[in-house]
Amino acid sequence: MTPAIIVQGHRVASGLNGNPRFPGGTLRMQLPFFRELGLDLSVYHLGTLNVSIAPMSYRVMKPKWTFRALKWHPTEPAEDFSFFDVIVHHDEAASVRGLIYFPHPETKPEHFQKPDVLELLLPWTERLAYGTEIRLEVPEEQLRIES
Repeated sequence: MTPAIIVQGHRVASGLNGNPRFPGGTLRMQLPFFRELGLDLSVYHLGTLNVSIAPMSYRVMKPKWTFRALKWHPTEPAEDFSFFDVIVHHDEAASVRGLIYFPHPETKPEHFQKPDVLELLLPWTERLAYGTEIRLEVPEEQLRIES
């Protein structure tokens, strides 16, 4: 298991940054496109939980899902996305299953993440706040976490 700390992200996925280009957040806008391709994200909270795995980093191996050239916005360029399984462990709550949401940096126009930050899609989970320490369980064949 990999230790991680919850950190604040750009707040674009959830729409909490108020950017008028993404009303309700990018995830809400992307949801029907992923559903049409066979991945239903409606079971997850429509915002990402950003976690830092510093000083470690990660290497993409074989994602569970990859979608290429997804044109989900009327004016923004198409993007590539991958998703990986994750189980989040926290001492104060039951473990929760979710996905790592990975917009490929080479196709992402803005809002880049640091190389040690992963974006998690989880059902709404109490007791998870900025600074909280959690542990991630990720299948090594999908995403390898390295020191």
